[in-house]
Amino acid sequence: MPDIAKLQIGDNSYEFPLVKGTENEVAIDIKTLRGATNGVITIDPGYKNTGSCKSAITFLDGEKGILRYRGYSIEDLAEKADFLEVAYALIFGDLPTKEQLEKFHADIKSKSIVDEDVKKIIDAFPRNAHPMGVLSSLTSALVAFNPSSVNVDSEEEMYNAIVKIMGKFPVLVAWAMRKKQGLPLNYGSKSLGYVENIMKMMFEQPNEEYVANPIIKDALDKLLILHADHEQNCSTSTVRIVGSSHAGLFASLSAGISALWGPLHGGANQAVLEMLEAIKEDGGDTKKYMAKAKDKNDPFRLMGFGHRVYKNFDPRATIIKVAADEVLKDLGIEDPILDIARGLEQEALNDPYFVDRKLYPNVDFYSGIIYRAMGIPVEMFTVMFALGRLPGWIAQWKEMRENKEPIGRPRQIYTGENLRDFVTAENR
Repeated sequence: MPDIAKLQIGDNSYEFPLVKGTENEVAIDIKTLRGATNGVITIDPGYKNTGSCKSAITFLDGEKGILRYRGYSIEDLAEKADFLEVAYALIFGDLPTKEQLEKFHADIKSKSIVDEDVKKIIDAFPRNAHPMGVLSSLTSALVAFNPSSVNVDSEEEMYNAIVKIMGKFPVLVAWAMRKKQGLPLNYGSKSLGYVENIMKMMFEQPNEEYVANPIIKDALDKLLILHADHEQNCSTSTVRIVGSSHAGLFASLSAGISALWGPLHGGANQAVLEMLEAIKEDGGDTKKYMAKAKDKNDPFRLMGFGHRVYKNFDPRATIIKVAADEVLKDLGIEDPILDIARGLEQEALNDPYFVDRKLYPNVDFYSGIIYRAMGIPVEMFTVMFALGRLPGWIAQWKEMRENKEPIGRPRQIYTGENLRDFVTAENR
């Protein structure tokens, strides 16, 4: 392959270098395009063909169904690592040694206390407030309680900011859920592991000691790992572009949470359960709804099947399906919603229409099932996604700042009115 790309515009020809990644991905470097061509730009709605940065964090191949964090396969990480190990690898580049992991966890625990005044902010929200709105607001509010900006050239300051948000964010997640349920807010226990303590903060009842179910804990660990990063998606790109203005880490994360909230992104697992609820209310006939999904003239959309990036299969779904089966078997739950989900799954896996189009159940489908079985309210599903995605957002923000990337500033093609005269109100 030549190392340049040629662009012909009218009678003029221009050459631009090709950039090659470590996994042989190729991009045309057009950063000089506008200057070289006297104002010509590219247009790419949704940036589907545009690389916004170089990154060493996550590799994704949608055609082959490959996902790797820092070079480690998602299959190995989900099977052999815990969430905190994966978080460390994403943020700092390598899996931690035993000593590094212990220090990381200890430092996180030491920074987990949230200013008591934050409880006043939570109290101001109505009970019916969506937990994602609460979480975004509380994360942004942390800026007020931690006003000093982070010197990105200081390894110590960066590390302190990272362990601070890794410690406080699960507390905010748990509090958002307990606010919804009218339960007292708590901090869990320093004696527990990272994920186990999250479960204690979320599920502990005031009148009984909480003991984590190991199968549930393992499933949650896997879910958080599988959601930890996913290359330059909508929320991650948001974190990077907000951070490119030199906005702080907490403010950038708050923006990422808001981007994640949308039903086309992190809200997809909530949309799955809402779809299952609607099917149940209509009698629970899965065959009827599979037929509706295949009908081009029917507005019904089957949520939780297929993926924008993965064209064959979602490697995360393959992993989490096993965990979902284990959770449902262990809990022995009788739930018509979960029965409908299993019915849709079997229909899709065996129906030639879905098989031929590779519309398999994705990670959102199975994560929604697990969260439902765990007793997590449907409004909290996207919050759990944010909890998993936290280390990826941190890693991406850190990389962007350390690489001294320029402020994000996309161009546009103007399609409005040409210059026109101003007419006073009396003469309009």
